[in-house]
Amino acid sequence: MSKKNQTTESKSTENKSTENSYKLNTSAVDRLVNAKNKTYPKTNVDPGKQYRSKGFIDKIPEPIKALFIKFWFNAAVFFYIYMGLGMQIKGLDMIVVLGVVLGIVNDVLVNNAFHFFAVTKGSNDKWMMFPQRKFWTYFTNIIYSLIVLICVILVYGLIDMIIFGPGNTTNTIGSEPVLFGIIYVAIDMLFIKMKHLTISIITDAKEKAKTK
Repeated sequence: MSKKNQTTESKSTENKSTENSYKLNTSAVDRLVNAKNKTYPKTNVDPGKQYRSKGFIDKIPEPIKALFIKFWFNAAVFFYIYMGLGMQIKGLDMIVVLGVVLGIVNDVLVNNAFHFFAVTKGSNDKWMMFPQRKFWTYFTNIIYSLIVLICVILVYGLIDMIIFGPGNTTNTIGSEPVLFGIIYVAIDMLFIKMKHLTISIITDAKEKAKTK
């Protein structure tokens, strides 16, 4: 092969390598420029909770944790209000005071505890009757707690009637925090399940109406 052909081939090889390196550099610049405009899917996970190491509380199953929070707070209110002030406040006044305190505790402490332990926004809403953080929920939780409390009293009366017979007022089951907390949480969760079922039925009916 002549020296002229070798020189021509070497020059063409150099030109190709120069073009390839140029394309690589320009493509790298394009990726950097387009990276600013690239959108990434947003997540509802709180960054502080997403990357923290899981402690003992995080390892507890969600239903057990939710039911325990509800049970503990409501049983504690019954202990301090009913058993602590039972000698000074009686009858209808005790029902009103106990219901109001239960509503305040559920709005200020219980619901905020659920919001705090939620890994994603709204993941614990299913455990609350009024999960919104609004001014009006303060009053609706009080009214709701009064309704649940009245249902608890009716359940106590039903248990008395089943155990001791109708009309027997001498022998009644004792009022204590554990049983009160269990009955209160059971009725509360029943109402919440009814709310979710009603919302699901209405949503399905609307979807069916749209498809027609």
